[in-house]
Amino acid sequence: MEIKILNQSILDFEGDLLIVNLFEGIKSPGGATGAVDKALNDAITDLIKNEEITGKLGETIIFPTFGKLKAKKIMVVGLGKSDKFGIDEIRKASGSAAMAAKKAKAKKVGTIVHGAGIGGLELEICSQALAEGTILALYEFNVYKKQEKTEIKEFAIVEMEKTKIEKIKKGVEIGRILAESQNISRDFTNEPANNLTPENFEKKVKEIIKDLGLNEKIKLTVLDKKEMEKLKMGALLSVAQGSENDPRFIVLEYQGGKGDLLSLIGKTVTFDSGGISLKPSEGMGAMKGDMSGGGVVFATTLALARANAKINLLTIIPAVENMPSGKASRPGDIVRAMNGKTIEIISTDAEGRMTLADALCYAEKNGAKIIVDIATLTGGCAIAFGDVTAAVMGNDQDLIDKLLKITKQTGERMWQLPLFEEYDDKIKSDVADIKNSGGRWASPITAGSFLQNFVDKAKWIHIDIASKEFAEKDRFYQPRGATGYGVRTLFEFCQQLNK
Repeated sequence: MEIKILNQSILDFEGDLLIVNLFEGIKSPGGATGAVDKALNDAITDLIKNEEITGKLGETIIFPTFGKLKAKKIMVVGLGKSDKFGIDEIRKASGSAAMAAKKAKAKKVGTIVHGAGIGGLELEICSQALAEGTILALYEFNVYKKQEKTEIKEFAIVEMEKTKIEKIKKGVEIGRILAESQNISRDFTNEPANNLTPENFEKKVKEIIKDLGLNEKIKLTVLDKKEMEKLKMGALLSVAQGSENDPRFIVLEYQGGKGDLLSLIGKTVTFDSGGISLKPSEGMGAMKGDMSGGGVVFATTLALARANAKINLLTIIPAVENMPSGKASRPGDIVRAMNGKTIEIISTDAEGRMTLADALCYAEKNGAKIIVDIATLTGGCAIAFGDVTAAVMGNDQDLIDKLLKITKQTGERMWQLPLFEEYDDKIKSDVADIKNSGGRWASPITAGSFLQNFVDKAKWIHIDIASKEFAEKDRFYQPRGATGYGVRTLFEFCQQLNK
């Protein structure tokens, strides 16, 4: 879809559909919406009086202009209550409008920038959120399914004041980069596991970096099984040993600044059967999404490189498949991680933390001063927070506070859990240094306590996104399916670290 910025009056926009907005509780619209209302002989005001539109967030109504405007139809999208209006509300309104425009089969669509007028928010940030919400909402995964295409061909942002055009362009460009990157993460998560083995994950990473022209910016290194054995990655290899598909340890390096090295690590279990500790068959197909963390950190890296971020980044994608077989790890086995610590395997279904353990060691050994891992790690996180909120833990409160503050803008909700010393007792083993599961009680926290054993001096944050990787229904800018949850937050976090 082509995005244009037009320096003209909205009344002069020619196309299938023109989008304006309305706050909840407004009886007589002003600004751009008011200008359209006046040109249509108070049609929008009449709709408000008749309670056909209320301004509720994401609500849309479409009606014809009957030749009174150059646009064939008008859409009014609700912005919600003005006292609760923020950046994510712009994404939500923009996403809802985009979905409705697509459903209406509009090919050429125009819109005003939501929130920069009466909303009182910065124009560049509003333009970025508008682009993000629109592109994210129009995402489809139809690789294996034939269906009629009803896509918007041209999307125009209309602004009368010439002095504002440059800020809109800057915001839209960042918004496009972020949304397109997040959609790449969604593609990875939606891909069936038979076509996204660790080896195929590596191939897709190579192809995408090449297609985006980022070979000069992103250095790619891939360790195979033998190289992992040399590095003594016994924890990761214990997960992979039951599968016929060999693991890949994918490392991406981006150098754009002079500061400390930051490492992003994403859990990348391309399919998680649970291993010998086999999961129930019902819903097991969703375990193709257990590599979502890897997709998120890869997409974030792409976005940072495309935006020429002034940071130094080491991204690690430890890709494995967890399968039962005669070669698979068993409960009761003891393995040794890269840092020399021994781990008693209580459950082979507590596999993600095993792969992250060696990845954390590798990151710090290679100079990372700040490490963020993101993972669909525990069922306990899903039970506690559902599909809305991710769990956050770490060893540096200033970094955690920075991350949580950023989520208020990105709309990816997160909540901090404690890593009190008492939880360490849950992962003590009688026969090894630690065990890989502390049981069901406080499972997201004991998983964090486990990971902390593989961080020495680096500042570290752990994000558990279990149950956030898929959406069950369309909502605002999120179509049903993979979400790419975490890309926007990690991107902004990395950007702000440099500041």
